[in-house]
Amino acid sequence: MLKELDPLLHSQLRLAIVSILMSVDEADFVYLREKTNATAGNLSVQIDKLTNAGYIEANRVLDGKKTRTRCKMTDVGRKAFEKYVKALKSYLVINKKQNSI
Repeated sequence: MLKELDPLLHSQLRLAIVSILMSVDEADFVYLREKTNATAGNLSVQIDKLTNAGYIEANRVLDGKKTRTRCKMTDVGRKAFEKYVKALKSYLVINKKQNSI
């Protein structure tokens, strides 16, 4: 039986954000924008969606005269990502079995 893929993580940009954050302690907005090639507006919307779901924490800090947004994964987000990857792997295994028949 196929496991359902988390629709929140199934978005290309949100999946990219979470994948990056899984490999670092935290990342700032500029770093995420550069790594994902997203527009600032789109990235901001997706960070808000992930934050509202409790998958990431986004903290805005004052750095001199500029405000910086720093993001990091939450335990809930880590578990959701691990579940997503496991579900995705189940699709790959089923596809591999079907191709060998």
